[in-house]
Amino acid sequence: MQVDLSVGVQEMVRSDIGSSGVAFTIDPETGFGGVIYVTAAWGLGEYVVQGVVNPDEFYLFKTALDSGHRALIRRRLGVKDQKLMLGGDEHHPVVHQETSAWERGHFALSAEEAELLGRWCLAIERHYGRPMDIEWAKCGKSGILYILQARPETVHRPGRPLFVKEYRLKTAASPLCRGKAVGRAIASGPVLIIQSLADGFKVREGDILVAKITNPDWNALLRKAVCIVTDQGGRTSHATIVARELGIHAVVGTGNATSRLHDGQMVTVACTGGDEGQVYAGALEWEESQVDLDPVLPKRVKPMFILADPDRAFLLAGYPVAGVGLLRMEFIISREIRIHPMALIRYEDLPDGSEKAAIQGITSAYPDKAMFFVEQLAGSVAMVAAAFFPREVIVRMSDFKSNEYAQLLGGAWFEPDEENPMIGFRGASRYYHDKYRAGFGLECEAIRMVRDDMGLTNVKVMIPFCRTVEEGQKVLEVMEQYGLKRGQNGLKVYVMVELPANVIRADAFAALFDGFSIGTNDLTQLTLGLDRDSALVSDLFDEEDPAVSDLIIRAIHAAKKRGIPIGLCGQAPSDRPGFVRLLVREGIDSISFTPDALLNGILLMEEAERDFS
Repeated sequence: MQVDLSVGVQEMVRSDIGSSGVAFTIDPETGFGGVIYVTAAWGLGEYVVQGVVNPDEFYLFKTALDSGHRALIRRRLGVKDQKLMLGGDEHHPVVHQETSAWERGHFALSAEEAELLGRWCLAIERHYGRPMDIEWAKCGKSGILYILQARPETVHRPGRPLFVKEYRLKTAASPLCRGKAVGRAIASGPVLIIQSLADGFKVREGDILVAKITNPDWNALLRKAVCIVTDQGGRTSHATIVARELGIHAVVGTGNATSRLHDGQMVTVACTGGDEGQVYAGALEWEESQVDLDPVLPKRVKPMFILADPDRAFLLAGYPVAGVGLLRMEFIISREIRIHPMALIRYEDLPDGSEKAAIQGITSAYPDKAMFFVEQLAGSVAMVAAAFFPREVIVRMSDFKSNEYAQLLGGAWFEPDEENPMIGFRGASRYYHDKYRAGFGLECEAIRMVRDDMGLTNVKVMIPFCRTVEEGQKVLEVMEQYGLKRGQNGLKVYVMVELPANVIRADAFAALFDGFSIGTNDLTQLTLGLDRDSALVSDLFDEEDPAVSDLIIRAIHAAKKRGIPIGLCGQAPSDRPGFVRLLVREGIDSISFTPDALLNGILLMEEAERDFS
């Protein structure tokens, strides 16, 4: 009684029969400060803090919290297969319990609760004036949310310096096989030959994946590889696109990798500059050097990104770019959604079987199956738009071919069997056709949600593979019917220039759309009349061929005459310095690069601007 004590008495928050989690007022992986990141799981929060469970994830855009727009830009359902509960006696204060099927299939926080937590977290951050690490809990009895503690965030890493890496093998050796180089790097590791997606369980971190050719549904297993080697494919095949997006290098079109290499063999794959990549026996030694880049944007031509992976947006947002010149929607669909949109719209009509069961398992938290597609697509696009806000993000509507759509869950029921899908039912022609019109409507609703509900009006829309002006008019009419009216809320609609017809009728297309974006892959393919995925004719694929260059120059001049912006989002500038000089000389407005090629591209653009000033 001789000591003055202050005894705090507070009510027990019964999160063991509710939910709990952790929130960061920055993205903890990249340090991006524009979002609040919230995790949630059932039961006591210890399992979340310790990393025992894979929790639900919620991203909230800080600017939207202030503006009154929908701040929840993305949520992902975690596995949440177990939880920690209060025990029944002093010897078992807490007990482990498996979660129910319902708990695993539903979010531990509602969208409204996530936004409330987001507002509280933002207020806490502003009070302390620094990024914060916050623990929260929801009482299962009262349904009330509580903040349990807040402390300074300690995970954030400083932004990465911008530089170009150079690689050189230290030993001379004869390669086992050669092909087209993708990216610039060297890596050693064991070979794993992949025949189909069924081999995915064999893949380990650090493997060098070898295949005849890759497929879009392999994206998840390719993430574990340090590089990719294929028998078939050119510089614009699926394997090369995925490799660039994942930040790894590849050697494609070797012709003989699957026969020359064998499982478990240690090899070194080198892409050290130039068009050719090599695969060597054994783990060779190499050296790396770094060229620092002063992040100064070119004065006239805007450098922009080509992106397909929204998960990299926060990291890449700090690079010296004017925005995203091409966000590939179809890659988001294949990786994040994995289900054909028409299979969600007509879910009840699907025959019973393994595919329908898989769709149900993925979409169990969504009574309206179509809303799964809309929300997942909107969330992925919003992640990129929020990362680069207020810089522009140009989203290309889906550009799968019919054979690629057919590989999505439920896709085989809705796709035709075409002899040549590359020039078949793709792009604009799908959007107003009865076979896909409703699916395109889901794409439109996702973009409308991002722009109107979330306030991310930096998003622009781009229409691919538009063969005729009349087709463009039909697409714009369908978009308006689904809530995306050109000009409304500042919406701008661009068109890809990737067919000779787009250049020949450039004036008419310019009168219909707000901007052009040149796609060199298809423009080169259709101008020279070759299959861009064929290794047999890949040596003829040349974006600098005079016929292709002439069409590009004509397109730039037509856009300038009409006073609309024109950019280029093909692969050529990432690979060919001379191509960058051509574009700068002719007065293009922007050039988009894959992340691995951006820094070299900026150096080339600055040099060209000096030469042509």
